[in-house]
Amino acid sequence: MMSYPKWLSAAVLTVMFAAPATALETKAKNAILMDYDTGEYLLAENAFVPVAPASMSKLMTIYVIFDKIKDGTLSLEDVFTVSENAWRTGGAASGSSTMFLPVGGKVTVEDLIKGIVIQSGNDACIVAAENIAGSEEDFADLMNAKAEELGLKNSHFVNSTGLPHPDHRMSVEDLAKLAQAIIRDFPEYYSVFSQKTFTYNNILQGNRNPLLYSMPDADGLKTGHTAEAGFCLTASVKRGDRRLIGVMTGLKSNKERSEEAEKIMNWGFREFNNYKIFKQFERIVSVPVYMGEEKTIDLVVNEDVVMTIARNQARNVKLTAVYDKPVKAPIKQGDKLGEVRIEVPDGAVKTVPLYADHSVRRLGFWGRVLSNIKYLLFGAE
Repeated sequence: MMSYPKWLSAAVLTVMFAAPATALETKAKNAILMDYDTGEYLLAENAFVPVAPASMSKLMTIYVIFDKIKDGTLSLEDVFTVSENAWRTGGAASGSSTMFLPVGGKVTVEDLIKGIVIQSGNDACIVAAENIAGSEEDFADLMNAKAEELGLKNSHFVNSTGLPHPDHRMSVEDLAKLAQAIIRDFPEYYSVFSQKTFTYNNILQGNRNPLLYSMPDADGLKTGHTAEAGFCLTASVKRGDRRLIGVMTGLKSNKERSEEAEKIMNWGFREFNNYKIFKQFERIVSVPVYMGEEKTIDLVVNEDVVMTIARNQARNVKLTAVYDKPVKAPIKQGDKLGEVRIEVPDGAVKTVPLYADHSVRRLGFWGRVLSNIKYLLFGAE
């Protein structure tokens, strides 16, 4: 992560940052590339349109399972029973992606997780849904509630598998946000997404994520494929201290999916970087104080401010401090007294609050009288 020169006490300062990189053309019908840490989008192609997510929607099934393990209502050692419906709809009899669970069999939650993530087992999803919520329909209600909680605005679930249904939809933006949430909220379980093989019922199956085999830094997440959705992928690659999340749909083949995913990921790492613009508690500007025991107050940011900006084609990015002048005492440490506007050449604007770095007491009676006289005579203290 790179740092840039900071301002001194001026209200406006212009520094050199990288302008947006040349737009990337993609064969995907819907695509997004997001920086994990900043949440900023490097690429967005039809990214906000609800589309068929195929098996990528299993990420929400997994999120619900992980969440229940985390809150203690479920454990990895719990044992579920395989129903005939799960076997017929998503098992060996279905002809779809399956974990090959036998009818009436018993399976642990830990194995179901591996069957969902690594083998993309539709039977595993249905078994989990039925045993957790009573039915797949009721489990879909849990998925929709969690989607709302996570702020996924263009998602609606009717099943746990992603099997085709006209009302089962997600946007690639929502898939990227969901992947980000899984990595953030469940680091202790995330490693399952990088596991390349899993054997169950004496049947060895490989992880379908092509990047696990072609990019050393890839560690997740989930593929998908239906006639409507095409070949799809939600992927995560961590290179050094940066992680990118990419989602794409509508590719024509597994080969095209693999090539397009590598191209998009490599482009994101090559063309963009994360820049620390301000450090936590860094002084941004000094502001005059009216009727205070001190003449000025320093305004600071209360957290690190990091942005994802293109490396090349350097152009001006304007940083502007906006605040009332002077600030009237008394002032408490932590009072919000203004903001910084960060304007990137592509039109993106980020605002960051500015806070008082310490308290300033109001002048006593005679001090206020004297201050008023000075203000009337000289226009300032």
